[in-house]
Amino acid sequence: MKSSAERPPLQSVRIAGGLAIAMLAMAGVASSAIAAHRAVRAPAAAPAEHAGLSAPYAAACVLEPTTGAVIAGQHMHQPWPLASVTKMMLMLIVAEKLHDGSLKLSDPIATSAKASKIGGSQVYLREGESFSLDDMMKAIVVHSANDASVAVAEYIAGSTDAFVVMMNQEARRLKLADTQYYSVHGLPPGPGQSADASSAYDCAMLARELVKYPNVLRWSAIDTAPFRNGTFQLRNTNHLVRTFNGCDGLKTGFYYQAGFNVVATAHRGGLRLIAVVMGSPRKGENFNQAAVLLSEGFAQYEMYQVARKGETVDRSIAVRRASVSAVKPVWGQDVALFLKRGGGKDHVKIVYDLPPSIGAPLAEGQQLGVARVMLDGRQVAAAALVAPGTLTAGGSLLHRLLGGL
Repeated sequence: MKSSAERPPLQSVRIAGGLAIAMLAMAGVASSAIAAHRAVRAPAAAPAEHAGLSAPYAAACVLEPTTGAVIAGQHMHQPWPLASVTKMMLMLIVAEKLHDGSLKLSDPIATSAKASKIGGSQVYLREGESFSLDDMMKAIVVHSANDASVAVAEYIAGSTDAFVVMMNQEARRLKLADTQYYSVHGLPPGPGQSADASSAYDCAMLARELVKYPNVLRWSAIDTAPFRNGTFQLRNTNHLVRTFNGCDGLKTGFYYQAGFNVVATAHRGGLRLIAVVMGSPRKGENFNQAAVLLSEGFAQYEMYQVARKGETVDRSIAVRRASVSAVKPVWGQDVALFLKRGGGKDHVKIVYDLPPSIGAPLAEGQQLGVARVMLDGRQVAAAALVAPGTLTAGGSLLHRLLGGL
């Protein structure tokens, strides 16, 4: 581990000349290649020994999830013990299986003897006790319940070992090169075992996947919730859902060697950001630092809405062999730009690539041309311009035609 003198302060990472990263609502940006994974054992140093860091954490990353743009970071690719942040991969696998229909929220999840004896943070499941998948996921995401994590993993894969294989396969699919899982829950490793490990960057990229799923954010935004008919109260381990405006997730983790970890996300004014803080030496400092990083991000950046799907383009195309003389296309998808605040949007221009005329018939949604979004003369996004309705040869526009025809 580097000494505190060798650790630089948190540095902002310039993106697109310090002005903007473009994003389409349907498009993603592939992550760049990162350092090869190194399996990590829990470090011998206690978190208190990290107090001399230039920042009060071992690693950090701030990311805008739609583009994948990293706006700040420190030691982003340093593998670090995850503790219960490990459960984020379980959350993703469950979310994906709910999405594809192979799991249902109402599925009954039975508790095995192993799950009932797992220890650590738990909801005290009894062997043979059964709860819905929805209730189990609330226990996992809100309360960080290890027993519920084991029960869900066993239900999906048959055993925790098999589920760990799934977790690592998913990590490889997502190109999380700094990540390796050994458990489904993130408890401290036993003698001769390795710690579940990942980097701040990988955790941010995993969070980027998680925020795509409404169920995940529904669970992670919960402050408190009843469990077992109200005899047990779940309370979110992520204090930021109570203290930071717009925070709706995602996961915390702690044990002695790992320090205090948090992966936080918040949404304000059309912009979502993800902040990861790992290895804070003091309780609560992880939340304080994540709040600072998120606040700085929201202060410095904005999501500028260039156009919305279905919005009319102020250009006309002549129509041949129809009862109308022209049509105005509409945007085929949302287009927004992730911009540095302070005049970036004044540099945005739109170039329309449309034919002078087109022959009927036209189908609703048929592509008529392209809009190219330019920033300082450079194309940063493009979107299809489409027919606003159906136009038959010699007939009329159906459904809706825009004004000016």
